[in-house]
Amino acid sequence: MTIIVNLDVMLAKRKMRLNDLSDAIGISIQNLSVLKTGKARAIRFSTLSAICRVLECQPGDILEYAEGEDAPENENES
Repeated sequence: MTIIVNLDVMLAKRKMRLNDLSDAIGISIQNLSVLKTGKARAIRFSTLSAICRVLECQPGDILEYAEGEDAPENENES
């Protein structure tokens, strides 16, 4: 299973930059960048809620489940 993060898509649809989102929700640009690139291992509900509030979207607009192989970092886990 793979979770795809569509934060960049939603930012583009709202014509908003990552800096603007960072300022609006009080999360560092570095942490948002990790999330945007899909490298985050977890997200707090409070962070997801704040992102959805500012971008006026639903959690499903940000996160997407895709069937298929595990993400590369999960290959060695049993």
